[in-house]
Amino acid sequence: MARRENNNLSLSDLLKTFVADNNLQKGLDKVQVQQVWEQVMGPAIMRYTQNIALKNDVLYVQLSSSVLREELSYGVQKIIRNLNETLGKELIKKLVLR
Repeated sequence: MARRENNNLSLSDLLKTFVADNNLQKGLDKVQVQQVWEQVMGPAIMRYTQNIALKNDVLYVQLSSSVLREELSYGVQKIIRNLNETLGKELIKKLVLR
């Protein structure tokens, strides 16, 4: 990595530069989506959530309850909207409940 002479950068700016230079944003997004799912959906739904995976712009969520999966399927667009608002960017375009 090239050494930079500009010492006026904040820690936040340095971290953003580091993430961009090392192509780490996709990995960080995957971790952040899992945290946001728990935050937005709450502990009751987390008990039935087995796996969360973000691939491209599709969020795959594996649930252990078919009844819950059916109930959540009625509000998929609202869930996507709430997740993206909490993330602060349009990261999820489609939600697949398994």
